[in-house]
Amino acid sequence: MSLPQRKGERYTYADYCTWDDGKRWELIDGVPFEMQAVPSMSHQSISFELTLQLGNFLKGNPCKLFYAPFDVRLNADDGDDTVVQPDIVVICDNSKIDEKGCKGAPDLIIEIISPSTAQNDRWTKYNLYKTAGVREYWIVEPAAKTITVNILDNGGYIEKTHGDTDTVLAVSVLPGCQITMADVFSTQ
Repeated sequence: MSLPQRKGERYTYADYCTWDDGKRWELIDGVPFEMQAVPSMSHQSISFELTLQLGNFLKGNPCKLFYAPFDVRLNADDGDDTVVQPDIVVICDNSKIDEKGCKGAPDLIIEIISPSTAQNDRWTKYNLYKTAGVREYWIVEPAAKTITVNILDNGGYIEKTHGDTDTVLAVSVLPGCQITMADVFSTQ
């Protein structure tokens, strides 16, 4: 199922900044997609737990964590026609952070999928993030209680799936950081 489009036209980040209809939008290659209005309780619980674990690890670390809504302009230097709002991002190059969000590829992006976003997260965003150079991309599937970790290697992603029975998930871009999987899915 595709997300509803705003109009049949192509837009830029400058256009995106003028939209004040009270809705959340992503802009992918100039095409706007409306975001789900209210995430599920499961989505919120998983997002909170991942934010908590990553945030605790990052205390005193130069890398910064942000969570939705937070604009990531993946190709800010190449036309400014793609803006995504991942559930969680970690940025270790602080020169990429400005008052409007992130300009360029974050080091880690986490998307928590729902039935309405699954195809977009698994294919469209997967390819966008890989092309933009996102070093680590996680796809969290609440129903399956899995996290698929994609690590960028020579322009392609190497994929490994972790389940809730795995003890920890090591974060590749944050050496020493481990996520306790049982806690991520404990409230489901």
